[in-house]
Amino acid sequence: MPGQHRAGSPAANVALGNVFRRFWPFARRNRLLLALSITFLLVATACETAGIMLFGVITDRVLQTGDFNAFWVPGIGWLVAACIGGFAMFGGNYLCSIASERFLLLLRDHVFGHLQRLSPSFFEERPIGDLLSRLTADTEEIESLVASGIVHLISAFASMVVFAGAALYLRWDLALVAFAVAPVLWLAVRGFSRRVGEAAARERRSSGTIGAIAEESLSNVALVQAYNRETTEHERFHAEGRTWKLARLAESRLSALYDGMVEIVETLCVLAVLGFGAWEVAHHRLTLGGLLSFAGFIGYLYPPVQSLGQLTLNLVSARASAARVMELLDTAPAVSSRTDRRPADKARGHIEFRSVEFRYPGSTRTSLSDLSLTASPGEVVTIAGPSGAGKSTISKLLLRYYDPDRGGIFLDGVDIRTLPLEYVRESVTLLLQETLVFDGTIYENIAFGSPHATRSEVMAAARAAEVDTFVRTMPDAYETVIGQRGRRLSGGQRQRIAIARAIVRNSPVLILDEPTAGLDAATAQRIMRPLRRLMAGRTTILITHDLDLVPAPDATVMIDGGRRAQTLGALA
Repeated sequence: MPGQHRAGSPAANVALGNVFRRFWPFARRNRLLLALSITFLLVATACETAGIMLFGVITDRVLQTGDFNAFWVPGIGWLVAACIGGFAMFGGNYLCSIASERFLLLLRDHVFGHLQRLSPSFFEERPIGDLLSRLTADTEEIESLVASGIVHLISAFASMVVFAGAALYLRWDLALVAFAVAPVLWLAVRGFSRRVGEAAARERRSSGTIGAIAEESLSNVALVQAYNRETTEHERFHAEGRTWKLARLAESRLSALYDGMVEIVETLCVLAVLGFGAWEVAHHRLTLGGLLSFAGFIGYLYPPVQSLGQLTLNLVSARASAARVMELLDTAPAVSSRTDRRPADKARGHIEFRSVEFRYPGSTRTSLSDLSLTASPGEVVTIAGPSGAGKSTISKLLLRYYDPDRGGIFLDGVDIRTLPLEYVRESVTLLLQETLVFDGTIYENIAFGSPHATRSEVMAAARAAEVDTFVRTMPDAYETVIGQRGRRLSGGQRQRIAIARAIVRNSPVLILDEPTAGLDAATAQRIMRPLRRLMAGRTTILITHDLDLVPAPDATVMIDGGRRAQTLGALA
């Protein structure tokens, strides 16, 4: 029922060490950039320190004495320090941005590549919108912890040490008064971090669910409008949006409380320092320039201290995102290649199922039981039976979306589990019941069948599939963009594009899974003409309810309850 899915189970926070061990390799490639960024920011901190010291010199030697000639040396020195510091600040932040974006690119590529290796059933069980949220927003949170977070952490800590050291150098007693804020901030971070983490986890889950609802509803907008369910869908989206809003407000409230409390504590400390310093100046134990320099160091000291506290709170949020991404990466593909050694020759296409038994992961029902069949090049084997009998499971096993629990599937006499996964799949072409196309041009969708196909080969496949019959009516011919899921085309037109894509692929084994489902009788007959051209000379497994689709197949296998109930023809 719409609205009942969830964006995944709550992701528990993972240990910080585990997060760094898992994701640091993506930052290691840019460690030179990160190191240079930190170096530049440290130079900027040194220049700020020099500027504050020179400000104190100008106050004592120029402003209090009225000797303007004493202004030039410290004034020019201050300007030079500011120029160097400004350049260093720019360089540090820009290099950090480069390293951050490279980290994000590497991490997203890795997560996306892993997702592509998971079985199709994984995506049937997970909302796509939630997966997109993990691929985008959650990876950004990880980057803010593992890549740029390290730069900000080190630069903030170094700034704190430098400014604190300078303050101690000027007046250790005043510095100790200023440092009284540190334990208060530490206690504040300890108190806020757990609650921030809980709010962040709720926000990340809710964000994924919002994406899932939007993707599902907009993808089915024709159905929504036809059934007058716009209001219902809007309410469903609003309800999840409200959940997200409350989680975000909880995060914002805690962050604002933390910032406000820190501001009050800092103000109290500054007032105490200024009051004690003014007393010292009045008794000639401290110069005005010394007091102003000290106040400057304190003013520069508190922002990195506050930044460290905020980084600690952000760390909790990033750990929640890391848990969601790690959950994906820890999901193992249902199958994997056991070897990269490809056979020297292209597959001939002889297929054999030997006593195959299979049950889908998590299911209590056996989908195929003791199934045996063979199909040779040039033969058409029809697989028929009621819905849920296990017909489409045959294609999923042959493409190695899954491996059988018992028995084996053989290609040219070789168990496909011992062949490279890429070799097996390039030997098999699948035409699904639902014709899948991309939001690109007609030409691009046909060429998708083979990345190495020439234009002449693509055009020949298009003619063989009778795509020309409708392309001539298109404004941009083969460069016509067909829209998401091919919505600008009819079902028959999409199917002919899929047939052309299969022809250009030119693999020896062909699986047709209900190739004319959803088409009217006249369109189905037109589709069968290019389909017969595609089937010629190939090993064809035709999964269908319509036994009249191929009048004289070489064999017809009737399946019921996952078992071969009856066989007609050569396999009988």
